[in-house]
Amino acid sequence: MKTNVTFPSAGLNLAGILFTPDSHTGRAIPAVVVSHPGGGVKEQTASVYAERLAREGFAALVFDAAYQGDSEGLPRGLENPFQRAEDVRAAVTYLTTRDDIDASRIGALGICASGGYVPFAAQTDHRIKAVATVSAVDIRDLLVNGLGRTQGPEVLQSLLEQAGALRTAEAAGEAPATLTWAPESPEGLEEAPVLYREAQDYYRTPRGGHCNSTNQWVLRSIDQIAQYDSYAMIHLIAPRPLLMIVGSEADTAYFSREAVTKAGANAELFVIDGATHVALYDQDEHVTPATTKLTDFYTTHLTR
Repeated sequence: MKTNVTFPSAGLNLAGILFTPDSHTGRAIPAVVVSHPGGGVKEQTASVYAERLAREGFAALVFDAAYQGDSEGLPRGLENPFQRAEDVRAAVTYLTTRDDIDASRIGALGICASGGYVPFAAQTDHRIKAVATVSAVDIRDLLVNGLGRTQGPEVLQSLLEQAGALRTAEAAGEAPATLTWAPESPEGLEEAPVLYREAQDYYRTPRGGHCNSTNQWVLRSIDQIAQYDSYAMIHLIAPRPLLMIVGSEADTAYFSREAVTKAGANAELFVIDGATHVALYDQDEHVTPATTKLTDFYTTHLTR
């Protein structure tokens, strides 16, 4: 079953969908907050995982981040990592207010950029009892250092110069400047990293595209992103469990490998053979083993 819900986050109303088991009788059950990728919305891969978790007996809450999708916030497309983490905490808070949710058994799942935001939120929010990610990315590392860390520090300095100028321009009445998350067209991508080719095929085609996923992020977000580090304090999640799922062929897998090493003995890296970063968004042959692992993880840590 799906129920449209709203809840506040730092003064903004967020739009969500609560998935519950079809056989749900109203008794308090464990729940998982599922947070979408950067540039994504709740109806895309987040709902793929939420629906499957609901089939396994969990309530699963997906939501649009502040400034994005059906949620409130201006300018549209702002990507503030600290707000994104606050949205995760706000989603947990909302679940604790519901009589049909067991507030002592709440977990969280972050996909792609939210694979950074969810662990970041969980570092200090002990209400999140089990933390998991799929195809995790540290958005600061990706945007500032480039995929595979191929960019030098001059890139960040240039972006910060632009961010300051753009704040001034907005104060003078200009519209916020934006960049695209994924290439709009496959043309010229033959030699591009797999991540960007996959992102174009998922977000900008009927495969995964959604009208609320505008593919735009506000460029001046970079002066907030630059101060953020998903995994600097990831050891604070312990002794609570951390599961990070990656594809063996994902060119972003290094984010999860490094985070698990930094997190300590409570953390597990689970590799799905043959999967790429975006294949784990919606391809059944890869989503199924990911969901099986997540179900076992949340069953172990939220239902016993």
